[in-house]
Amino acid sequence: MRNPFKYFKTSPDIIRLAVMMYVRFPLSLRNVEDLLHERGIDITHETVRFWWNRFGPLFAKSIRKRRVQSQKYSNWAWHLDEVFVKINGELHYLWRAVDHEGEVLEAFVTRRRDRKAALRFLRKVMKRHGRPEIVVTDRLKSYRAAMKVLGNEGSQETGRWLNNRVENSHLPFRRRERAMGKFRSFETLQKFVSTHSSVHNHFSHERHLNRRENFKENRSTALAEWRQLAA
Repeated sequence: MRNPFKYFKTSPDIIRLAVMMYVRFPLSLRNVEDLLHERGIDITHETVRFWWNRFGPLFAKSIRKRRVQSQKYSNWAWHLDEVFVKINGELHYLWRAVDHEGEVLEAFVTRRRDRKAALRFLRKVMKRHGRPEIVVTDRLKSYRAAMKVLGNEGSQETGRWLNNRVENSHLPFRRRERAMGKFRSFETLQKFVSTHSSVHNHFSHERHLNRRENFKENRSTALAEWRQLAA
């Protein structure tokens, strides 16, 4: 594997730290610049922008590959939902699939919310993670039409509160969207939601379900693994 940091004078640890701060937390580019300056690291916000664009997708790909190989997700029940996202005043749709434990399986951006878009999204997530036993959706007709093509129409479930799992998974992205001041291109939105979902999965330890000792151990392990990405 070629070293992605080969022609960079900055330490890879600093690059990983800057990317993690920007993608994981609802901070602006200038917020990250100021926080790093307090640590004695003198860079500009444009450097942070360049680093996350260059290394964010690379780190996310490494995280996804590791989680898929170790099967750290569930195929028992998937929850699918879509939200509106504005790009330069034009409405787009962010589709998201999570398992019953809240693991984000896929985030996909489209310009429409029809059967064709739903079919592309379902094929994309099933190609990577297989087929689920149950698919929980809202009452959007595009889901039923797409799953009829795929032959798993009988596994769909709809209900008033059944889809709260995926609706809650949109909240970290909404907080991040406000901090970034909206998105300005389709490609940037797709790149960011894919990276943000992988980083969120990596550092999500279900704090409210685990004992404090287990949570601290899992958090330290995740941070150690992050420091070894692309090493």
